[in-house]
Amino acid sequence: MAKILLKFKEAALKEIPLDKEVITIGRKATNDIHVDNLAVSGAHARIFKKGDQFYIEDLSSLNGTFVNGKKISVSALNDADVIIIGKHTLNFVSEAQPKKPAEQSKDKDLMDETIMIDVKLKEAILAKAPKSEAGKVEQKDIMGGFVVVEGSTEKKEYEVTDRISTIGKEQNSLIRLKGFFAPKVAALINRKKDGYTISSSTGGKGLRVNGNDVEGQYKLREGDVVEVSGLKLQFYIKED
Repeated sequence: MAKILLKFKEAALKEIPLDKEVITIGRKATNDIHVDNLAVSGAHARIFKKGDQFYIEDLSSLNGTFVNGKKISVSALNDADVIIIGKHTLNFVSEAQPKKPAEQSKDKDLMDETIMIDVKLKEAILAKAPKSEAGKVEQKDIMGGFVVVEGSTEKKEYEVTDRISTIGKEQNSLIRLKGFFAPKVAALINRKKDGYTISSSTGGKGLRVNGNDVEGQYKLREGDVVEVSGLKLQFYIKED
């Protein structure tokens, strides 16, 4: 039977069998998976089954639902997928048999339907966007920031507005590190018109994104989990 392993940081809290057609997740105690954290909405997400395939759907939560570092509205779940809700992780464990071709076709129809909704939404946004004299849509600067998932800092959330910001022990660092042995500058964040990049201050190891070592510059995507000098941060894009 498929199941969810609920974890906070590295500690396993509970194992929940997916023995119902719909499993609800949220801060309210009435949910099947109760996550008691202020970053989690009362009715945050749900896991449902279609054929032999499980899906997770975000229920218009405030802080979003992420699967393998990517923010989702609806996503199919595969064995070992990692779901992030607030500061908790939910590991999906599947014991399902390989799907038949007919079932794969049904799943594809569901995902195609989601894509069509996204296209319509994009067209609506573009229609309302301000236009230049040439008639082209003017691209606004992308704005984002970090939420502290693990580690000790002065704040729990940092919006990155400067063109160049740093993570380090120096007084003028955006995200200040604590500890006697903390580096003066551990990482550099560069904000450009089309998004953000992050790089190690030394160009070597010590910076990880989504569990992988980063050398050189890395273009940040919404939901990326950054680890540097004992801190774990989750990157987000600020909505207008």
